Amino acid sequence: MRNTMFDVGDRIIGLELPDTFYKLAELLEQDQFELLLSKNRIKDMHRKQDISLVYLMNDAVESFLVFHNATITGQYKSEYEGGLLAVLDKKEEEYVLVVHQGDSVITLFFEDLLQQNNLYNYGDIGHFWVKGYEYLRLLEYRLAILRDKCDYLDIDCSTPEERKLAALVEFPPLNYCCYPAVPEKYIVPRQNPWQPSDEAIDLMIEIAKEAGDKLFVHILSYYQKNNSKLMSRFIARMLHRKKHIKIVRILTKKLQKAASIYPVRSFGIENDIQIQKCLEKAKQKKQELKEKGIKADIIREEPFVEAQDSVQYKIYLMKWKQQRGNYTTEIEEITI
Repeated sequence: MRNTMFDVGDRIIGLELPDTFYKLAELLEQDQFELLLSKNRIKDMHRKQDISLVYLMNDAVESFLVFHNATITGQYKSEYEGGLLAVLDKKEEEYVLVVHQGDSVITLFFEDLLQQNNLYNYGDIGHFWVKGYEYLRLLEYRLAILRDKCDYLDIDCSTPEERKLAALVEFPPLNYCCYPAVPEKYIVPRQNPWQPSDEAIDLMIEIAKEAGDKLFVHILSYYQKNNSKLMSRFIARMLHRKKHIKIVRILTKKLQKAASIYPVRSFGIENDIQIQKCLEKAKQKKQELKEKGIKADIIREEPFVEAQDSVQYKIYLMKWKQQRGNYTTEIEEITI
């Protein structure tokens, strides 16, 4: 428990509060306040209910702060994107949160603030927003969402192996500096992204040794002392060369194994049946390609369970091809 003053917008009155309230303050300081309100809840906002506020949403986790036994007054603007002013107070056994969305004011009355974390398997999740060496961009994406999970959620939401792998966001040849998975306008910058950490390089050396790639181990040892942007780009190019591809495959398998302890998302019986049919079709095509000597991976793209977004459930085959000593890929969407 802590006792402090929040600076959120104008102010939030200091109270002795659990950590969930400091996570709420963090969101509001970033002008983030996305409530999940169904049409039924909007019609009956004066009845006490649990109301969820988005805390962290990505393919690895859907995390919410939950206003327990809450009621709302005022008009909530779901599309509002401006600055927020917020004040938190406590009256007897009830908390009161007042949030100003521009000229609109909403007030939440609630008994407690809880956190709900839904963790999912992200090992074969991917999106194909940026073309070229998609398998490396998939690694960048999975490592980035894993790192966010490790940074923002409690330690019991990740394993020691996941926290070890998450350090690779500090390995510039593989992070968004060289293989961004999303267009530049969607990248959330990190401090000193071109600066590798010793932890990240040590892990890559460990993987290179497991792959039996002595040249890559030697290059990484040099990189640890001379980590210029030029050297980062040189190593990034090595990663898609045939002679070093085993490193990529070992790292991919390590991430898949770490993620495999979590469930896949479920979208209801009817939707899950259709998804399974599509997966079976993808597995059949993958086997046919294997018999022809072509390696392929099945990639899932899926929406969130608890919040509506623009992503539709899709299944892809990522087919590997060799071209002039490089590994490239061809993406095929699977439909039924």
